[in-house]
Amino acid sequence: MNEVDNIVLEFFEKQDDGVFFSPALVHWNLTEVYEATDKSKETVARRMRSGLVDRGLLKKESDAGYYRITEKGRKYLSGDLAAEDLKLPDDE
Repeated sequence: MNEVDNIVLEFFEKQDDGVFFSPALVHWNLTEVYEATDKSKETVARRMRSGLVDRGLLKKESDAGYYRITEKGRKYLSGDLAAEDLKLPDDE
């Protein structure tokens, strides 16, 4: 888990559960609307695809590349799930 992961999850947490976002739209909101990060669109997309989906915090909802936060993602943000519990084998 890193700074981008947390910013992306916090963005999703603020949204309606029925709304889905593409990495490009998440990036645009985080950089232009909220000014929460200056990371590239590629970085945000990569963290969504691999870091957050692989840990079960985001779910890819379609082949078109739209995502939403999972219950596990909400538990992580609320502090009910520690970052140590989300480690992947490659994190070692």
